[in-house]
Amino acid sequence: MKHTLSLITGLMLATAASLHAADTPRPNILFIYTDDQSYDALSIVQKEQGEKGRFPWLKTPNLDRLATEGVRFRNAFVMNSLCSPSRAVNLTGLYNHERGNGIASNFRPFPVNNVTHATLLRDAGYTTAYVGKWHMGSQRERPGFDHHATYVGHGRYQNCPYIVDGKDTPTKGWVDDVATDYAIEFINKQRTSAKPWSLVLGFKTPHQPWEPPVRAKDLYAGKLARTVPNVNTPPIYWPNPGRAKKPVPPAMPTNLGYFRCVNAMDECVGRLLKALDQSGFAPNTLVIFTSDNGFYLGAHATGDKRSAYEESLRVPFLVRYPALGDKARGRIVDEMVLNLDLAPSLLDFAGVPAPPEMQGRSWRPLLTGDDPSWRKSWFYEYFMEDQKGTRVPDITAVRTADAKLIKYPGHKQWTELFDLKADPYEMRNLINDPAAAELKAKMLAEHDRLSKELGFRVPPFVSRPPNWGKPGSLAGDLSDP
Repeated sequence: MKHTLSLITGLMLATAASLHAADTPRPNILFIYTDDQSYDALSIVQKEQGEKGRFPWLKTPNLDRLATEGVRFRNAFVMNSLCSPSRAVNLTGLYNHERGNGIASNFRPFPVNNVTHATLLRDAGYTTAYVGKWHMGSQRERPGFDHHATYVGHGRYQNCPYIVDGKDTPTKGWVDDVATDYAIEFINKQRTSAKPWSLVLGFKTPHQPWEPPVRAKDLYAGKLARTVPNVNTPPIYWPNPGRAKKPVPPAMPTNLGYFRCVNAMDECVGRLLKALDQSGFAPNTLVIFTSDNGFYLGAHATGDKRSAYEESLRVPFLVRYPALGDKARGRIVDEMVLNLDLAPSLLDFAGVPAPPEMQGRSWRPLLTGDDPSWRKSWFYEYFMEDQKGTRVPDITAVRTADAKLIKYPGHKQWTELFDLKADPYEMRNLINDPAAAELKAKMLAEHDRLSKELGFRVPPFVSRPPNWGKPGSLAGDLSDP
């Protein structure tokens, strides 16, 4: 049976590739993503936000170019706001609780037999490559990719040891400059090939320890960030979430190293766009830019991610594909797209059928027009992992265009309900407000529906803290969902 399914899949891929080839050249694909980039860490977003922008001095001209030459999704989110789990969702189009994903924490290797957009594109005749940050435990394999120039774990910002097609290779310079060099080398090599190509480029920026290259070390000196209203509204699961609110000035110091790294990374994107132009690939190359998760940067009194507030869930998301013409140029889309959608979207553009098991959907129709059938809600999951210093408990949540319900399994008393239209900074929990009873019932029902529809469960491959389930841990009452 398994052999038969493999034959059927192979025939489907071959047929799709031949039909697509007869119609129009299949696009090349350049998927770029950063690590921990806040959705508003783009100067085009800062300009749009005006007086509400936190970092009006930030400049990202090359990312802005992608947005103006393509489509900017204003409501892009991740299903699990943590590095490795989010990366696994990108690859598989599956939730982290699914066995075909296999990653629910930062400390496990990605299963080498997983079906991913890379394995399917390669089977359909694409040359596939992965460059830069992989970040799946200490894994050295890059399953599904013909070529790779990557490093283990987080690597380091300066002189990072790379693994190039399995061979340990020393490098000199800033890690994302080196990744960009390898990416451009791969692109240029494809000029002599008749095959389409798919390249994934993972930047380390702007993950801690926030070490920019020398050219950006003094950038933005003395700049302050505008204060957000929720800076003194800590997460509900903190030991003392109801602490007294202190007066906050209109502007505060911020992590300038973070933004210096973003600026230097933007320059790398500029080099990549130039390489596409010079190689002649630009007109038929689908370029996607996003991040593996958001980052708080002081919002909700924290500086991490993981939890289900907006600054953690939301990511930048840009798509440029010149072959679609003016309809996909300078367009802003407000429908909710997810990292779950990446794999089926790439396959759609390549003319490759997405496996029915994939839980996302292609956003290709949204690039040129609205889709009235698009999702109206989606489900979030996070599993507490054995990470030193982390005190974020298990989380499930449901978000619609205007509301969000957050549940903390084992801690019913922490349940949160927000009206995002009236309270975009999530400062007023309405869960016990009689006036919000109708919204509460609606969101609880939607949470239950999606949980059942997706087969939500705590997967056996979570890396739990040593004291999980014991008194004093954040497991809570495990019989109380």
